[in-house]
Amino acid sequence: MTQSLPKLRLGTRGSPLALWQAHAVRDALLKAHRWPDEAVEVQVIRTTGDAITDRALSEAGGKGLFTKELEEALLDRRIDLAVHSAKDMPTRLPDGLHLVGYLPRADVRDALILREGVALRDLKPGAKVGTASLRREAQLRRLRPDLHVSLLRGNVHTRLAKVESGEFDGTLLAYAGLSRLGLADKVSSVLETADFLPAVGQGAVAIETRFGDIAVDALVVPVACPATGLALRVERAYLGQLDGSCRTPIGGLAQLEGDEIRFRGAVLSPDGARYYEIVRYGPRNRALELGIAAGQEMRALVPPELLPH
Repeated sequence: MTQSLPKLRLGTRGSPLALWQAHAVRDALLKAHRWPDEAVEVQVIRTTGDAITDRALSEAGGKGLFTKELEEALLDRRIDLAVHSAKDMPTRLPDGLHLVGYLPRADVRDALILREGVALRDLKPGAKVGTASLRREAQLRRLRPDLHVSLLRGNVHTRLAKVESGEFDGTLLAYAGLSRLGLADKVSSVLETADFLPAVGQGAVAIETRFGDIAVDALVVPVACPATGLALRVERAYLGQLDGSCRTPIGGLAQLEGDEIRFRGAVLSPDGARYYEIVRYGPRNRALELGIAAGQEMRALVPPELLPH
């Protein structure tokens, strides 16, 4: 470390999963630069999203609820970098901030956790399934319109406990998050992306810094995954053309296939009755253009009431 940067201050939310992500970034930095443990300090910052547990985020202000306080700490120079779940990041960042990179992406799929049974078909008609995601709710209603889908907020352990207690018959969570917390054994089945498209950025850990902070950005570069960065460039550009918040059920997944990127996107009505999908291919060196074109194509396809300006 240089004298001008005696300690790297890393900001994160305080949930178990957020802390796992923060320490994964910290460990990667320590290993890449051969630093001692004290070289990177983890600072826990409580966000507005952490304090809201009684209503859906779409009703309270959207994705920025999980990032606002962390970004304020970055802009105030109280921290040097912030670590986020990429799927929580709004497509428009505050002036002066940018996403400098991502850790290698984990499994992007959603996982189904049931009190009884192993698959969606095992749920009885009218069974109560909890989720805080409009995307998951809409896709669930599309596949099983007979189910009763209710709001279920809280961290991973809270949601699992409510299924185990019988308050809910099942829930949906990111498989990557469960695996990172050592809870993969709680998964009844993993939902394939062909039927259940993930959220933009799902499975990826994002690192945010101040724009122009060349010293910090240079320190992050060795731990950032270029392939994940390409995929997220497509997905976030696509989302930016549509809504960019969590008020509309939107899924999107970019995958690298040789020299090309394959992108698949979907938009649903909240009740899952209407489903719109596109698939596009493009070269790796046109990732941003691919995402923008996919978003524009989707916006032209979907009725205006589903994608408010």
